[in-house]
Amino acid sequence: MKKKESALNVLKGIESPSSVDKNSAKNFLKKRKRNFDVDEIVKGIFEGNISILSSAITLIESNLPKHRVIANQIIEKCLPHSGNSVRIGITGVPGVGKSTFIEALGIYLIGQDHKLAVLAIDPSSEHSGGSILGDKTRMEHLSVEKNAFIRPSPSSGSLGGVARKTRETIILCEAAGFDTIFIETVGVGQSETKVHSMVDFFLLLMLAGAGDELQGIKRGIMEMADTVIINKADGDNLNKAKLAKIEYENALHMFPPSDSTWIPNVLLTSAIKDTGIAEVWNSITDYKKLTKQNSFWQHNRQQQAKYWMHETINESLKSNFYQYANNKNEIGQFETKVLNGQINPFEAAKVLLDNYFKGFGV
Repeated sequence: MKKKESALNVLKGIESPSSVDKNSAKNFLKKRKRNFDVDEIVKGIFEGNISILSSAITLIESNLPKHRVIANQIIEKCLPHSGNSVRIGITGVPGVGKSTFIEALGIYLIGQDHKLAVLAIDPSSEHSGGSILGDKTRMEHLSVEKNAFIRPSPSSGSLGGVARKTRETIILCEAAGFDTIFIETVGVGQSETKVHSMVDFFLLLMLAGAGDELQGIKRGIMEMADTVIINKADGDNLNKAKLAKIEYENALHMFPPSDSTWIPNVLLTSAIKDTGIAEVWNSITDYKKLTKQNSFWQHNRQQQAKYWMHETINESLKSNFYQYANNKNEIGQFETKVLNGQINPFEAAKVLLDNYFKGFGV
């Protein structure tokens, strides 16, 4: 008797190949357990060794003070060899097809002899701290390209910290020879502001036919966009996408002109059908040409560097405060007092901060 097929059958997925040579990575990790050779790591990065680049990024993401010292040395040596890439932020509402779009654009760029690094600020599990999304499994074709590097960064509940580490990762990727950097965010929220402060060009992906076209998108995100892309513009959705394009163009015209003098545009793409991808890259290169001519490109990067100096100070002070040995028990005691209503949270914070700075003789 023929076995009845079920609609619930699950096809076995394709195992994502690793972009890291496991043997090479294993040998490197064994060596670095004995001693961290900064010059060896930096040399490997300059040579484009992906396993060493991955290990260096792991050092950057570590919260251990000794790893932080080594990471800073690596960054300092890589800085003179960075800055030569096009940094592109990519965001969009859930379900818009960011991964498929990134893969389509990435494959196109590699075909144009570019080297691409995709850095994704991933949401993290509140319980385990691990990444929820698996970028390599979502970009199966791009992940096997030798000129592509995909790296998710779990936020672990601290957006400021992961954003700073993403900026440092950009420096390492540029030193490794990647001339195009994608920074992908997981949705629409606070992370977009952080990403906008570290990229040259900001892409916003939207859907058509999902109700009111401007619902679910903050005005601030729209104002940050250099190009709005209406993805999945194919089949029965094509006419809806064309109507949405007009709506978004009208919305963009309501915003004040940007300092770059660039006029944001709206493009239709279908990552599945591979249409409109070349036009997206043409838009980015047009922007680069314009802003380099009017000096906004360099001015923007200088302002971003100043911004990240202050962000690093803020993040370092916060990290040091919570790691400060004399504070650990004291914080717990004041938490109990706040819970019992013995002191208000503002006064508790003031006392803790005063005690912290007294420890440094301030």
